[in-house]
Amino acid sequence: MAKKRLLIVVDYQNDFVNGALGFSDAHEIEQKIIDTIEDHLKTKDDIVFTKDTHFDNYLETEEGRNLPFKHCIKGTPGHDIHGKVAAYLPKAKKVYEKLTFGSLELANDIVNKGYEEITLVGLVTNICILSNALLAKAALPEAKVIVLKDGVNSYDKDLHAKTLDVLQGTQIIVK
Repeated sequence: MAKKRLLIVVDYQNDFVNGALGFSDAHEIEQKIIDTIEDHLKTKDDIVFTKDTHFDNYLETEEGRNLPFKHCIKGTPGHDIHGKVAAYLPKAKKVYEKLTFGSLELANDIVNKGYEEITLVGLVTNICILSNALLAKAALPEAKVIVLKDGVNSYDKDLHAKTLDVLQGTQIIVK
């Protein structure tokens, strides 16, 4: 019997690729994300997306005071999933609109789902990938949680590398 697997595509949104918080290397992971989605579709695994979601009052929030760049405002093009990855949204089991770095709703949803393997791809390694990988590991401590190093990226290469090391230290597989 095949393993029960889940793919989490984290925040691959316009504002993180070529918008308000975009960075040139964000484009580099698009094909890896697509290939990983295709792999999970072939084996009929569950796929979910997360979307960083903010509103017009963003700058008045705790995050906005610490990261004062309006981004991923619901209803704007920056909130949308980027590029060719967007074509896979209809295949998602669910899209989580998260108001902060990690999705507690996603973690709560997967607690009793019996996933044996959870893979994460997307943006940004040292913020939302880290947060959601740790939440997934907390929700299902016996599952293999995997972060694909060629499927994640950050605007800060040093923090990207350090985060991958930290993830390994928490028994999350980086491959």
